[in-house]
Amino acid sequence: MSADAGGERNRPIRCLIAKVGLDGHDRGAHVIARAFRDAGFEVVYSGLHRAPEEIVQAAVQEDVDVLGISILSGAHNTLVPKIVEGLKEYGAFTDTLLIVGGIIPEEDRDGLREMGVAAIFGPGTPMQETVDFVRENAPARTDDPA
Repeated sequence: MSADAGGERNRPIRCLIAKVGLDGHDRGAHVIARAFRDAGFEVVYSGLHRAPEEIVQAAVQEDVDVLGISILSGAHNTLVPKIVEGLKEYGAFTDTLLIVGGIIPEEDRDGLREMGVAAIFGPGTPMQETVDFVRENAPARTDDPA
């Protein structure tokens, strides 16, 4: 359960919205970054064409609660596992809510969830649904009130 489920956090939920690989379409990432900001989250946007290692480094350095990967290229089964492994190498996987947005075929979703993706949001998902999911599932921090 997240610290925010009860409405108590010492700091806003911190999110990194990232574009991984050669995917050059970032309108959706900008839209969700703005929606998260408007919801009161702290948001960092990675920019385009980031390698999985760069995203992991940014997530660790920014001490994010949520890592949102926006991917439309179809390379999710190659790139998301690299991000998961990188987060595990830094000991940040259990402290980071990993969500994926974009075009992910139904037949690939269970595999992503099994590797630790908490949720997958496809095109047309209401923004409030995504914001509510993050609020309810962002991991509690040790300095959050009990």
